[in-house]
Amino acid sequence: MQPAFLIAFVLGAAAAPAGEPPRAVPVPEVPTAPAPAPSRATSRSGQFRVSGADGLVRGTVAMIAEDAKDELLQLTGEKDEWKVPVSIFLHGKQGDPLPPRSVALKLNFSETGFALRLDVHLSHGLEMEPFKHTATAALLYERALRGRPPEQPQTPLVVAPWLVDGLREATAWRMKRSDRRLYEALFKHGGLYKLDELFAIDEGSYEDLDGAMRAAFRVSSGALVMALLEQPQGRDGFRSFLTEAAAFEGEMPTLLRRHFPDLNLSATSLAKWWALQLAAMTTPTLTEVLTIAETEATLDDALHLNFRTADGITQRKPLSAWQELADLKDPERVEAVRLAQDSLVRLSYRCFPSYRPLIAEYQIALGAIARNKTKPTAAQLAGLQQTRTTMTAKAIRARDYLDWFEITRAREISGVFEDYLRLKERLQDHPHNREDNLSKYLDRIDKIFARKTAETPSTLPLGLPLGLPPELPGKLDSRPR
Repeated sequence: MQPAFLIAFVLGAAAAPAGEPPRAVPVPEVPTAPAPAPSRATSRSGQFRVSGADGLVRGTVAMIAEDAKDELLQLTGEKDEWKVPVSIFLHGKQGDPLPPRSVALKLNFSETGFALRLDVHLSHGLEMEPFKHTATAALLYERALRGRPPEQPQTPLVVAPWLVDGLREATAWRMKRSDRRLYEALFKHGGLYKLDELFAIDEGSYEDLDGAMRAAFRVSSGALVMALLEQPQGRDGFRSFLTEAAAFEGEMPTLLRRHFPDLNLSATSLAKWWALQLAAMTTPTLTEVLTIAETEATLDDALHLNFRTADGITQRKPLSAWQELADLKDPERVEAVRLAQDSLVRLSYRCFPSYRPLIAEYQIALGAIARNKTKPTAAQLAGLQQTRTTMTAKAIRARDYLDWFEITRAREISGVFEDYLRLKERLQDHPHNREDNLSKYLDRIDKIFARKTAETPSTLPLGLPLGLPPELPGKLDSRPR
């Protein structure tokens, strides 16, 4: 018996009244050392197990992985019924040299079952969208593995990049995080992938895409996924499509038509649905605000007069020609300014906010022109033009200042141009040498300008010593001047 407990017991017995049994006084417990914190974090659903780094980073990664799964489930409209866990291993720390891939996915097979492993390098911190992209791919693999025996499948499992990018972009569009102007620019000026090109991109080709090509690929893929979800019974068909997509070895349009019967109308029906979806997504909403530059361009286009000359010819002239309407009759002047007034009304909903007073002033000026009450019109239009010029100059100055501030205050590398740098390195490591005469000449020129010698351009020999083929100067001299 411990001494402290014995003393407490004796004191308790002495203080007790006669005839009562002695009572023991409990001794406070000795504090013990806290248990070590677990080195692994488990996500809310239990599917993601995160190891490495510190506890705060592990917990953040687990929450982001769960967010990616929640977004996928909300898009497809299904419940969480996962079977295969996903292990996430965090490597390195911020500032370490960047490996070839910051996020990598691996599928392992064993007698006990399947295992999905995500390796994440933290040299640039946790890159949110690449991580969610790979986590979504892992979830699609997990869907394909449900119900399979714990052995390596005879059919290789491949999740197409267009499907993963399309799901991520469809989620961003649904949550209003996607930029409609990117759809509009690619749709109007070209740059979108065709469907056969979209389906032909594999994982290796996807890694070789630069930033611009990857943006076009993501937009094209997102429009296709949203077009499929918009089909009759689209969510049901899409869920059944996802169960077969990873193991399917045939042509992708065949699998799509199997799960989306309405696409069997014709051979080009899928492309038509896709084009219609893109056209709908490029249409601006009524409340979408234009930038100052876009407002200026739209305003310039709206401020035009439409009237007929004495010969009956319809003309469209800028507002600066308003004095030519003085000799017209009242109905003709009203008709001449009507289209401009209607255009200004439509622009007022979407213009940059500071332009609304200017649009109201232009409406007043157009009304005065229609009534032929134009005594203050010249000064009014000149003042409006001066205000617009000042606003444009201030907008350019503000943009330049923000660019300067961002550049001069940068304290770390963002990694935005990593794909361009990697593309440059791949092109240098695996050059594609052309054998035509012009390419040989340009290669010789490049070597001369690249070599580090004391020779200056003024001392370089001219003429054919650079290796220019004899027949090439005539071809160059034959160009029209």
